[in-house]
Amino acid sequence: MDLGNIQKSEIDSAVEVLRKGGLILYPTDTVWGIGCDATSPQAVAKVFALKRRSDSKSLVLLADSLDMVARYVREIPEMAVQLVEVNDKPMTIIYPGALSGPGPLQDGTLPPADRNCLAFNTVAEDGTVGIRIPMSDFCKVLVRRLGRPLVSTSANISGERTPSKFTEISEEIKSGVDYVTDTSIDCESTGKPSSIIKVGLDYTVKIIRE
Repeated sequence: MDLGNIQKSEIDSAVEVLRKGGLILYPTDTVWGIGCDATSPQAVAKVFALKRRSDSKSLVLLADSLDMVARYVREIPEMAVQLVEVNDKPMTIIYPGALSGPGPLQDGTLPPADRNCLAFNTVAEDGTVGIRIPMSDFCKVLVRRLGRPLVSTSANISGERTPSKFTEISEEIKSGVDYVTDTSIDCESTGKPSSIIKVGLDYTVKIIRE
């Protein structure tokens, strides 16, 4: 992947913030997203607070490949492999059996990040997790440099309209993150959320959002 100097510099800066538990605002292959290290419960909690969103809801994550996905779920359904191989547009797959870390400690504080498992607050109550391999080279390299999945949730307050471009993002969101990537970066975003497909180990497939 031949990224320009601006994109390389932005990735370096964003990864530095992410590794310190910060939040970034960045372009994806769908819409602008709020991102954080998906293995850090503290960082994920900041995302929920910024969006004013219930932490009972799961989040979409980005991975750079199926190899990375395999590190964070117990088993990748064969149907998911087939879908990824033929996919030609942004698609989030909901995988069963997410490998997640422990919940809040006895004193109510959140546990430290464990790089080998997803933060408990990224995973749905049924143990599933939504992960997308982005079509954007910028996003793929960003995730690869981070070395673990990246949260990718729309850059809006919960319940408000999803902004299709940067200029539609509220000042509250912009000021609530620790780093905003260069707005000139072109990820060929679609301007709308990805499709969502839930797959099971028994070859079941359910379309959640087209």
